[in-house]
Amino acid sequence: MFARTKHRTVHFDQPFWMPKLGEIVAPGDYQVDEDEELIEGISWLAYRRVATFITIPATAANKYRMRLVAIDPEELERLIAVDRHEAAISPSPQP
Repeated sequence: MFARTKHRTVHFDQPFWMPKLGEIVAPGDYQVDEDEELIEGISWLAYRRVATFITIPATAANKYRMRLVAIDPEELERLIAVDRHEAAISPSPQP
């Protein structure tokens, strides 16, 4: 079976709650990896997502450990949408 991993960066303007970790994560850029496998037996190329991971960088708050955390894709999209909504209603700091 053929597999591939898609990489992307997501940005959070606000701290966010990671239920799987049971902690609040700082705002910033986060790497997201989506593992997909080829769906065989059809006449065109199609892939099915089998896992999604977000990389939590090493910080003093997490005792300098980088973590790769499995996350439900729908939960990730919800967190992104909430962050975008909060950014849209929060006033921007003036220089």
